[in-house]
Amino acid sequence: MDTNLPKSAHPRLVIIGCGFGGLQLAKALRHDPVQVVVIDRNNYHNFQPLLYQVATGALEADSIAYPIRQIFAGQKNFFYRMADVQHVDTATNCVHTNIGDIHYDYLVLATGSLTNFFGIESIEKNSMQIKSIPNALNLRSYIFQNFEKALLTEDPEQRQTLMNIVVVGGGPTGVEISGSLAEMRKHVLPKDYPELDLRQMKIILVEAGPALLGPMSAKSQQEALRYLQELGVEVRLNTGIKRYEDCRAYYSDTEFIPTENLIWAAGVNGAALPGLPEAAVTRNKRITVNRWNQVEGLPNVFAIGDVANMVTDDMPRGLPMLAPVAQQQATHLAENFRRLAQGQPPVDFQYNNKGVMAIVARNKAVVDLPKNVHFSGFFGWLTWLFVHLMTLVGFRNKVVAFIDWAFSYFSTNQALRLIIRPFNRRDVKDDKGKRPAEHQASTPEYTPTPPAIQTPAA
Repeated sequence: MDTNLPKSAHPRLVIIGCGFGGLQLAKALRHDPVQVVVIDRNNYHNFQPLLYQVATGALEADSIAYPIRQIFAGQKNFFYRMADVQHVDTATNCVHTNIGDIHYDYLVLATGSLTNFFGIESIEKNSMQIKSIPNALNLRSYIFQNFEKALLTEDPEQRQTLMNIVVVGGGPTGVEISGSLAEMRKHVLPKDYPELDLRQMKIILVEAGPALLGPMSAKSQQEALRYLQELGVEVRLNTGIKRYEDCRAYYSDTEFIPTENLIWAAGVNGAALPGLPEAAVTRNKRITVNRWNQVEGLPNVFAIGDVANMVTDDMPRGLPMLAPVAQQQATHLAENFRRLAQGQPPVDFQYNNKGVMAIVARNKAVVDLPKNVHFSGFFGWLTWLFVHLMTLVGFRNKVVAFIDWAFSYFSTNQALRLIIRPFNRRDVKDDKGKRPAEHQASTPEYTPTPPAIQTPAA
């Protein structure tokens, strides 16, 4: 019955996803009279901004992940179920999962985002991505596997194809992994592969727009470009990859870059779930919400974080898909739940922009703060390290990440270059996981206990 969740006199709030938003909301409600149920297909919280460091061997996977149950140990109103959500039935207040049905009184969608391949089937099928820890580990194994193959081939063209790395997308992820790969080429690979002429290895960053780091200031864009070029990264702006097949990344109908390693970091879609009203889901799969994160037309369903599309006067295309947005929305939604429980109307969400930043390499980072404050270089790099270190979940993870970064900084070496599980990219389907056609179990009807939430007047 409801996957063995206990009955409660308090309303049940189901949170789908334990990313930045879901985690913050569940913690914010720890003292409230509500049964908090978190559903996630992974039993850990994943710190996505550092996935690229796992992919390049700077950090181990368990340095950026933390068990969900351990995070909430001692929180008496918290329950977790490891499951894959298949369908949301808003008519019966039920979430269908592969382990059974879970009924809710309030539902919060914090499902995050998925890679957007823009409908290019060959890229979706053949490229690598960095949206999850398995993605990052697969990419790390695949790059080093290709260098092992490069040692064995006598064909110079095939060797070049195995060594070339093309990164598509000039946002923070694309810039950060390109810089990290360039540092690996300079400091790490010559020690591991002295038989290879690494001057032949090309790292090519392809961006369809006119500048890198589109949402950041022009000064940050220019400095990021300069940093990458100093590291030997070939940056191609106003260039799009049209297809990727036979180890060829085509940027026109006939022109291509030969590579076995295409990393796709060009865009994301919201991870909307089946069952929501079609009118509530935008073109990029984000869910339209009002100013208190309520899904249009569904008084007891809310969405926060990357999947939520909240349009404001300042941001007509929706708030940015950033961790601070998700965390602030979660804190605000928790307060609105308290107001609704007391019969008070909810208050509108106001995003507090604390700035954006991106790291390129050692001692090279760019930071934009409100009121046109900008800085970069070593101080920007220290700021980036401090912010990400403090945001990591778990004291152990903070300590381990700090030690790994300090070791890498002073030794210019990255020790995590193990090929533990050989990887074949042709075996990967997508980053969403396989969803069974129907759920495996069902439960009897459930009658919500709290009163229905009334939608406040606009």
